[in-house]
Amino acid sequence: MTGDLRPTDDPADALLFQDSLDMSLVLPVQVVPSSAPGRQTQAVTLLHGLAQIEDLRKDEGAAEESGDLPLLAQRMDAKLDLILALVGRLAMRADGLPERPLRWSAAGVRVDLEDAADLTLAASALVRLQPAQWLPDHLELPARVVARRNIDNGVRLWLAFVDLRADLVEALDRHLFRLHRREVAEQRRR
Repeated sequence: MTGDLRPTDDPADALLFQDSLDMSLVLPVQVVPSSAPGRQTQAVTLLHGLAQIEDLRKDEGAAEESGDLPLLAQRMDAKLDLILALVGRLAMRADGLPERPLRWSAAGVRVDLEDAADLTLAASALVRLQPAQWLPDHLELPARVVARRNIDNGVRLWLAFVDLRADLVEALDRHLFRLHRREVAEQRRR
């Protein structure tokens, strides 16, 4: 996983990644042709729940030493909310998403697929993306194919998110910042 804010020479990369923090990582992701608006409200809820758990996990060491039960109760409450939402979605969904290397920003995603015949330039798509390895739930984000190139093992697609609500864009930015901050902390520990 790598966070990046540097300029890029590739015009397709520049379109999605030049002006925002992005991460290169391997996550479960699927791209399907669709003009659906995605599940934006649920995406915001999922990202806020993840943020709350991450924030509470960061403060957990100090809270446990001082016996701060409200903090632990808040963490359990956030986890319970996520679990309840997940149980409902898992009941409706039986298939998992394949893991793929991707580059992700709040503006869009670049992903390599084995087959993307239905995803032509300017096609509408739905990006299903699992934002955390430990939580088998996913975001559904509406996107448009802004570039596509054939590569050795398939097709590389650049998908710009379209018509995202402002609170979802903010939640995506914050989630990517948390991922970047975690990566920097892990590098410092090495």
